[in-house]
Amino acid sequence: MKINFNIEVNNQSVEAIKGETILDALNRNGIKVPTLCHMKDFTPTGACRMCVVEDEITGKLITSCSFPVAEGMKIKTHSPKVVEARKTIVELLLSNHPDDCLYCVRNRNCELQNLSDELQVRERRIIGKKNNYNIDNSGVSIIRDPDKCILCGRCVEVCEKVMGVSAIDYVNRGSQTIIGTAFNKGLNVSSCVNCGQCIMVCPTGALTEKNHFPEIREALNDPAKTVVIQYAPAISVSLAEEFGIESGKDINGIMNSALRKIGFNRVFDTSFAADLTIMEESAELINRITNNGVLPMMTSCCPAWVKYAEEFVPEFLPNISSCKSPQQMMGSVIKNYFAKTENLKAEDIYSVSIMPCTAKKFEAQREEMTTHGISDVDAVLTTRELGQFIKLYGIDISKIEPEVADSPLGTRSTAGKIFGASGGVMEAAIRTAYYKLTGKELVKFQIPEVRGFEERKETKIKIGELEIGVAVVNGLVNAKKLLTEIKEGRTDIHFIEIMACPGGCIGGGGQHIGSNEDDLKSRMKSLYDIDTNETLKVSHKNPEIIEIYDKFLGEPLGHKSHELLHTNYDKRDVLR
Repeated sequence: MKINFNIEVNNQSVEAIKGETILDALNRNGIKVPTLCHMKDFTPTGACRMCVVEDEITGKLITSCSFPVAEGMKIKTHSPKVVEARKTIVELLLSNHPDDCLYCVRNRNCELQNLSDELQVRERRIIGKKNNYNIDNSGVSIIRDPDKCILCGRCVEVCEKVMGVSAIDYVNRGSQTIIGTAFNKGLNVSSCVNCGQCIMVCPTGALTEKNHFPEIREALNDPAKTVVIQYAPAISVSLAEEFGIESGKDINGIMNSALRKIGFNRVFDTSFAADLTIMEESAELINRITNNGVLPMMTSCCPAWVKYAEEFVPEFLPNISSCKSPQQMMGSVIKNYFAKTENLKAEDIYSVSIMPCTAKKFEAQREEMTTHGISDVDAVLTTRELGQFIKLYGIDISKIEPEVADSPLGTRSTAGKIFGASGGVMEAAIRTAYYKLTGKELVKFQIPEVRGFEERKETKIKIGELEIGVAVVNGLVNAKKLLTEIKEGRTDIHFIEIMACPGGCIGGGGQHIGSNEDDLKSRMKSLYDIDTNETLKVSHKNPEIIEIYDKFLGEPLGHKSHELLHTNYDKRDVLR
């Protein structure tokens, strides 16, 4: 039972709830207090002190993120003492911070920069010794610049509490403290799964993705190259935010037009390959269930989850679907089927993908993701990088007309489109598995039990004579809990979808920095609105999917499909 009472804030009465923090009460009442270390739903640390408010009764400064409300409390949120304290904190942080804002990838989207502006820091009153650490660019997805780290600890928290990986942590003590990897080695030999959630919560430019702009621009300027690009299902409902447009706005057609104006020779929708994935994955699931194969089967679309399994739970590698992800399936089809239809050599095609995920950069360079020594995908852009790339080429998206993706390899079902949301892969697979097993379509295509933002969703699906237990998990720490249950003997689950990022790909580590929960909900709603409003709702009725099997692949799980669309994974030893 909630116990409500009032506290006094800036001489005004404000409602508070017993047990909540001062910051919670202030936020709920529309009073903004700056923070740096604080993250919603995480245990507060009070480490940065930016959120201090003045207790009028004692005259002390207290951290609003960790101090509970109390009856009779009187506080000031912006008294001279409070403002001066916050300003001093920012000045201390700037005293050893690099003076390279104009060159920083987070320029104009940096919380430290914003606070400096808000608090009117206009002169250097405190001079400190500048940080001088080595940049860690050993990883293929993420770059660490310790000079820009302000020790807020948000990356440490999300890596441990959301991902269960703990690839980074505090090293040393006192003024020598830094955030680093095990034995202070590079990210490339650490347990990092490349999910990029650390980038999403970093307030500065200490963590960024590895940029592929030079290679892509070189290919675009090479007349001998046919440069093609594909984009993931979540991109069209996420990209708008990079241009200040409302979250969740679907700008699919505008994006197609912009990509062609940049100079890409072909523009493909990866949702087509999501349909292809469903054809293979549903066939694999049916084969495992009917022929006593390894169960539960687990999805393989998320490269951060796959790397986590290789490192932390290799005993479950046989459970993971042998299907490549939609990105890699599309890449393989482009370099083999598309190349053949266009009379091109695979090595003369430069294949780019746009993904909401930094781990896709890692996946693209995996040795397993090659065919005859040629990479399926050559370069990867994140959603936010695509926004930068469009601006780099001077394209005004408000003045261009929408266009459709190239075909073939561009037509998709809505089942492929909902891949971008947690539960989407599961729902799409069930739609097709139901048809394959019964010869009939589902009466209702929507499966609400697997939709939404819950960390874990479970249900039973009746398909003919079979009852299949399914589970959907997002956040690898939640996957770990479910896998532990299975190791301890749980047998009622047959199919599991695992996505590393909260909400699935719509919350990926390559999305717009500064997004909140409402933005993710808008993206998810947009995907499901597309599913509601369009008529082609199942992968197995996609005419271009039918065509590629008739003309090239043969049948799901056939020889050609296994050669081009499937792979395998092995245990990976890393430093922890």
